[in-house]
Amino acid sequence: MASADIDVDTVDIDLFQDPEDYYPPTPPPTTQTYTTTKGDIITLHLVGHSPTEAHHLWNGSRVMASHFETHPSLVQGRTVLELGAGAGLPSIMAACLGARRVVVTDFPDADLIETMWRNVRGCELIPGRGGEEGELSIVVEGLVWGADPGKVLGYLDEGERREGFDVLVLADLLFRHSEHRNMLRTVRQTLKKSKESKAFVVFTSYRPWLQHKDLAFFDVAREEGWVVEKVLEKKMDRPLFEKDPGDEEILKTVTGWELRWSEEALEGGGRP
Repeated sequence: MASADIDVDTVDIDLFQDPEDYYPPTPPPTTQTYTTTKGDIITLHLVGHSPTEAHHLWNGSRVMASHFETHPSLVQGRTVLELGAGAGLPSIMAACLGARRVVVTDFPDADLIETMWRNVRGCELIPGRGGEEGELSIVVEGLVWGADPGKVLGYLDEGERREGFDVLVLADLLFRHSEHRNMLRTVRQTLKKSKESKAFVVFTSYRPWLQHKDLAFFDVAREEGWVVEKVLEKKMDRPLFEKDPGDEEILKTVTGWELRWSEEALEGGGRP
């Protein structure tokens, strides 16, 4: 039969259906562990794959959790918000150390949100874990950087919702260069306007040849009026991804920075 004679409406073929096994299977979920300074082990579940890179436990998360352990007063009795949390380790550590309210956030993907809840519910070190879910000091919520943060602010006490959180955590997010201004917008919308309030930004330049683009985040922050200060540097034993190209010393190095409100912003009442 000539091709012109074929009735395409009667052909039982979906021209737009991908062939079987066209895409590789999604990797299975994995687990990582974090050992506290007291020797307790926190097990962290990770999604099998995520376009937001949440299927890794990044070195920045480990270093931030350790920093909180070393300086528990940073979070004790305070309110904490983590952006792009992935497994949520710094948030979980903050809750373990006695933070009054912790909100763990990442992109609102169902699997990712449920995995973060699994880590929260499974950590026996968090106070109130044995009671009702509403008694926990820590909750999980989806949040897109730069979008309306009203829902996450709603987890604060009524009198605090307009003020914001005492502490913010941004761990290993700066490789998303196009999102720097959106991250800063969320910091501006959610960090309490106080001399004591801080946003912690910890990261490794996993692509050393683009380190200048990672660091550009702080240039933008200064332009927007934030006070920027480097507060920690830790050299890991080895790179997180051992076969990654580039300067190995950069790949092993985690740095931590604080963003704080400027005096002008505090006095003026407006946000930078």
